Amino acid sequence: MTRTKLVLLVLVGFFVILQLVPVNQTNPDVIQDVNAPADANEILRESCYDCHSNETVWPWYSRIAPGSFLITVDVTKGRKHLNLSEFVDLDAFDSTDIANEIIEVLDEDEMPLPPYLILHPNASLSESERNTLKDWAKTLYPK
Repeated sequence: MTRTKLVLLVLVGFFVILQLVPVNQTNPDVIQDVNAPADANEILRESCYDCHSNETVWPWYSRIAPGSFLITVDVTKGRKHLNLSEFVDLDAFDSTDIANEIIEVLDEDEMPLPPYLILHPNASLSESERNTLKDWAKTLYPK
């Protein structure tokens, strides 16, 4: 067996073994959905919910390693930073912190992440959509 064939066989074997490693791709129950105006809610669902809610749509390619690991980590991190399915009785500090973070991320064009946009081009945000989300985020400030 040539060296090239051996390396290829090892790589294929490693890829097959990776498929056996389980990843937790579940959607917990929605505790309380975010209360946003219809226009902002539509944008959030189109561009944010896959990573920032308990309503993630797990496409077929999210089950193939090593992509499954990367996607699962991104969703876990996204839910940790902002979970639109767990907007429950935010206190003044939390709501101000979340509002500031949303506005900052939108101002700096950090979201949605570029790798996500490759497979989900409809999630790209126009300037108008960014402004709609920023206007909504400002409503999160304590009254």
